[in-house]
Amino acid sequence: MRHYLGVDIGTFETKGVLVDQKGHIVASAARPHKMLVPRPGWAEHRPQEDWWEDFVLVTRKMLSESGVEARTIRAVGCSAIGPCVLPVDAEGKPLSNAILYGVDTRASHEIEALNERIGADVVFERCGNALTSQSVGPKILWLKNNRPELYARTAKFLNSTSYINHRLTGRHVIDHYSAANASPLYDVEKQDWTFDLADDIARPDQLPELLWTTDIAGEVTPDAAAETGLAAGTPVIAGTIDAAAEALSVGVRAPGDMMIMYGSTIFTIMVSDGPVRDRRLWYAPWLFRGEHASMAGLATSGTLTHWFRDQFARELAAGEAFARLAEEAAHAPPGANGLVFLPYFSGERTPIHDPRAKGVLFGLNLTHTRGDIYRALLEGIACGTAHIVETYRDIGLPPRRVYAVGGGTRNEVWAQATSDISNLDQALRTRTIGASYGDAFLAAVAVGDARREDIGTWNPVDRTIAARAQHRAIYARQYDVFRRLYQQTRDLMAALSQPD
Repeated sequence: MRHYLGVDIGTFETKGVLVDQKGHIVASAARPHKMLVPRPGWAEHRPQEDWWEDFVLVTRKMLSESGVEARTIRAVGCSAIGPCVLPVDAEGKPLSNAILYGVDTRASHEIEALNERIGADVVFERCGNALTSQSVGPKILWLKNNRPELYARTAKFLNSTSYINHRLTGRHVIDHYSAANASPLYDVEKQDWTFDLADDIARPDQLPELLWTTDIAGEVTPDAAAETGLAAGTPVIAGTIDAAAEALSVGVRAPGDMMIMYGSTIFTIMVSDGPVRDRRLWYAPWLFRGEHASMAGLATSGTLTHWFRDQFARELAAGEAFARLAEEAAHAPPGANGLVFLPYFSGERTPIHDPRAKGVLFGLNLTHTRGDIYRALLEGIACGTAHIVETYRDIGLPPRRVYAVGGGTRNEVWAQATSDISNLDQALRTRTIGASYGDAFLAAVAVGDARREDIGTWNPVDRTIAARAQHRAIYARQYDVFRRLYQQTRDLMAALSQPD
């Protein structure tokens, strides 16, 4: 019997699966952790506690509960939250907490300074992406400007996946898909690191070695084997960002295929025939040589449901809170009785790229209930997703097939509102466990035990969320107000962001 281990480090939870050669899940495990917000606009993880200890715990738990012998695991695949910055010393030990992806907006000054010095057009042409809160380069520069002693001690700048791979294999590697988020340090045409745009951000020896996702990064070392329970010598693939692994897990393969991931953020990936150049979106080489992908993402999505529960449903037991809130939202009518919600609680990523954007609840009156407000929150996220889909359509890339995945798909109001407002049908696969399943599949592909097209038999389509026409007029009005509300309050949002 052959097995494949997949582990994904998410914003709030680490999940792992152990899969057999037919794609059946033999064991799964999860461990929660927190996103630290030490200041407004900052978002951090603790790499030792939230990443490595999680990986060890879920791996050992799956091996123990399944009875699977570690020697039968043919390969290990890991994914993790998107472009992060973790400075480590010469021994690979973290020097600070990790700065997270686009939800962390601390480097706004560095973005402006780099655009002024290099030129926004030059950055976009060379790197394929505008500098935004999602970009790694400005965050490294922030460390140099604000933590100079720490910066001087940094031997490598890693992301979450490359840190786990280093702990497993001793090597410092990163896949091209992840590296493309390192603007202005990655040249999309050359598909290589570049230092001629800003040679003061990082030295060549401080960045990991570039690999493709299914390349073998190394083998599990004896020390890592002793910690994790894995067999020494087990191959470890380069891996990738969680959203990309999740897209693979639900069958995104051909041009026009799109994934909508309902997680702590909404994230979309669409495979395209060639490079997509639009400042409102992100571009990266896809996981495999010669292929391309276009991405988009909201800054806060599932995170908002946690915030709402913690602030306005404290009387509900933790195990029942989300189900109860979803039931209350379902009793409110489409359009949330006239409420419109802007979900920009951590600024916003695509397509507006505005770190100063703010959350707004608009249209309140004395008749509104908690259910109305929670429904408005879910529909606000759905409107943000529709804005992304509208952007793809504007540039002539309408999605052909849409696959939905993630914990948010279990919230019927949220998922159905997304289909209705975007006028999209969303297919759901049988297994929606997420990126960890994609990691296991990629591991099987890497060692030649599966072909990419086998995902259709590993994980067949289960059902479809069809767009409904009967609420189109209500949602068209709501979406119009959603778009205009941001435009008319943008300057006020920026004013609130000015220091006292």
